[in-house]
Formats: sequence, C-alpha cells, structure tokens
Amino acid sequence: MLLKPPVPFHELDNDQGWEQVPGGAPGVQQKMLSGELDEDAKTGVRTRLIRFQPGTIAPNIFLHDYWEEVYLISGKLVNGCDAQGAGGTEFAAPSYACRPPGTEHGPFTSADGCVFFESQYYIGGSDGS
Repeated sequence: MLLKPPVPFHELDNDQGWEQVPGGAPGVQQKMLSGELDEDAKTGVRTRLIRFQPGTIAPNIFLHDYWEEVYLISGKLVNGCDAQGAGGTEFAAPSYACRPPGTEHGPFTSADGCVFFESQYYIGGSDGS
C-alpha cells in the first residue's frame, strides 16, 4: 500500500500557496506538501510547512492521537507560553521535536515569525502506537 503518491523534486515558492490552518489561530498558515491525514478513520500521513506570522500566538494546548514530527527551519518558536504569549521556552532554528500520540504541546508564539516542516501520521493500532 502506497502511503503517499510520489512527488518529483521541484522548487517551492516560499511566498505563494499558503493558507490558514483550518481551526488554527489567526496567523498560523500551512503549505501542504503531500499526503492526507484522516483523523476520523485514523489513517494516513501528511507533510506540510507551517508558518507563524510575526507576533502570532496560538493560545491552545494541542493533544492529538497521531504521531507528529516537527523541524524548525527558520525563526524562533516559543512552546509552553500562556494564552497571552508570556513565558515558555524559546527554540531557535534548527530545532526538532517528535511527539507520540497523546503528547501535550503548546501554547505557542513567535515574535518575529517562523517556519517549520511537519510530518503527521498514524501507525499501528487505533491509538497511534
């Protein structure tokens, strides 16, 4: 079974093709690269870029039932701030995180903006293991 269709090597336009992350905080945008994640059927894999516009605060704690790997490409991202963007731990590019299903993360903020590469996927049983 093919997880994702092949995508030939090609240049990306870093200025075009961004869209608001569905249900995400204002200023958090995505550029889909490949795949599809079906959170109802608990199947699939998706790869995308996420961009925080300068000054963005994503005030919620995130918790999901799929695996997530994040590589911070540029900028700085604060994890664990409060809903107003204060506190937390700042990470500068390059930084990496791997989050198994059920791992709490966030809230997030980025004073000057940032871009990260994100891969999300289901493997194994319905609990993502």
